[in-house]
Amino acid sequence: MFAVIETGGKQYKVSVGSVVNVEKLKANVGDEVVLDKVLLVSKEDGVLIGKPYVEGAKVVAKVVKQNKYPKIIVFKFKRKKHYRRKYGHRQPYTQLTIQEIVLPQ
Repeated sequence: MFAVIETGGKQYKVSVGSVVNVEKLKANVGDEVVLDKVLLVSKEDGVLIGKPYVEGAKVVAKVVKQNKYPKIIVFKFKRKKHYRRKYGHRQPYTQLTIQEIVLPQ
């Protein structure tokens, strides 16, 4: 059984026990997070597709850690004009472990 959820403007395919990195959520390490924007749920006897979300379905996840991705270098440059800008960026993320997929009644 798996589900497709939406969080942070992105979609993720998750199943029970999977670990997923999502855009940063306001939660502490060890907290349980309920993700209710479920787009699709696949189970043994069929597939439930939402319009746009499946009503009554939710995914319960546990926050494993709050961290940042490795630094990327952004370099802007215009030739012959002596224009150069260099800066780095580290995107924050939240790592979740999926504990339960709750189906609608």
